[in-house]
Amino acid sequence: MTVQDSVSVQSLASRLPPGFTLGVATASFQIEGALNADGRGPSGWDAFAEKPGAILDGHSPAVACDHYNRSAEDVALMRDLGVDSYRFSLSWPRIQPDGTGPFNSQGLDFYDRLIDQLLDAGISPMATLYHWDTPLPLEHQGGWMNRNTAERFAEYSTAAAERFGDRVAQWVTLNEPVSVTLNGYALGVHAPGRDLLFNALPSIHHQLLGHGLAVQALRAAGVKGGVGVTNLHSPVRPSTSKPGDRLVAKVFDTLMNRIYADPVLLGTYPKLPLAARPWLRSMGKISDADLRTIHQPLDFYGLNYYYPVKVALGRGAVRLPATAGAVARLPFHEVGYPEYGTTGFGWPVAPEHLGVLLRELKDRYGAALPPVFVTESGASFPEPDHVSGPIDDADRISYLSGHLAHALDATAPGGIAEDVELLGYYVWTLLDNFEWAAGYSQRFGLVHVDFDTLERTPKESFYWLQALSRARRSS
Repeated sequence: MTVQDSVSVQSLASRLPPGFTLGVATASFQIEGALNADGRGPSGWDAFAEKPGAILDGHSPAVACDHYNRSAEDVALMRDLGVDSYRFSLSWPRIQPDGTGPFNSQGLDFYDRLIDQLLDAGISPMATLYHWDTPLPLEHQGGWMNRNTAERFAEYSTAAAERFGDRVAQWVTLNEPVSVTLNGYALGVHAPGRDLLFNALPSIHHQLLGHGLAVQALRAAGVKGGVGVTNLHSPVRPSTSKPGDRLVAKVFDTLMNRIYADPVLLGTYPKLPLAARPWLRSMGKISDADLRTIHQPLDFYGLNYYYPVKVALGRGAVRLPATAGAVARLPFHEVGYPEYGTTGFGWPVAPEHLGVLLRELKDRYGAALPPVFVTESGASFPEPDHVSGPIDDADRISYLSGHLAHALDATAPGGIAEDVELLGYYVWTLLDNFEWAAGYSQRFGLVHVDFDTLERTPKESFYWLQALSRARRSS
């Protein structure tokens, strides 16, 4: 499919339900730069990025896309794109440099301007309170391994709600707590770079407690927008029918999917298979009061989907940057899907599994599952660092059209997840950006960024989404 394939665009547009949201998503640390500007404090990611070998090729997030100084230009791109909504994250250390104490008026002013720019462009703001940039002083105190961080997060959430609650249409408390725990505290391949393996599990509970306290703070402040949370989910399958592979698949499914969603949606933690239950001891005794705090009514559930996971018993290579010894100590490993093509990260392109995932979520949570936004969906593919004309990223157009089509088919009458209320689909991401430990090596954007000149160049996928948005409005 290409942008010129108007029949395909028209066909897809005709299947979008009334009121369905088409959006794009970003994260503050990945695009803003200006790490030392206007009173922003350092984050755990600032410190992690300075460690030798932590970031591919020593890339620095110091400038990134310079969105902090170019937000008006980027909002103009979104206006031209024609999307309904923009999901962005607030930088906690930009708003509250120490993670406690005084708030930074210049940081608050930046997001005031951004939100007003979006509204002037007719774009609905979806604000994520936390997308991994923990203030460094809190990280020095243990970060999410410390229960106090949840309390501090609630304080910060109150300030954000009081300042922006009259204009933000949707609030996301946390982005991908599974990634924070797995990559940051268990394997050490992301900030803060700790390799605690299963002793990292307290970071799950403290993030979820922070979520619940943030929901309470948003409600108490009377925000006008809807409130939800976002997590990364993947269908998990065993590599074979052998008992060992089936066991580790069940364990990984629990650790990847259920241990985050069950407390939020059901108010309980799931049970691990008997052999894996000792791992939960590091979490200590969970009080009923904490579970009640975590289990708050939500207006929506945010789903980030990239690829399905297949696992096998035993140690082996996993699809993570092997910058920490903990990766090699895992009792299971990922195996590939040879039947699928892959992205630049080597992730299988399997759009039909998005529908499968929606079905699994509804089967597990039933009426407890709120309406769902796909809050991230996208792919990186090899592209040049410098361009002088249009960028033909047909692979990305195929990826996005396939995933959106499967989500719509699955939730349409007669689809495998027809009882899931799907509210919208956000493309990851608007701009090529700082892709965490992969630095600038992976380009996910609808817009190419030359990281030497910071010039923005829309790709063919940009024009495809623009055509889809226009076709939907004219149908």
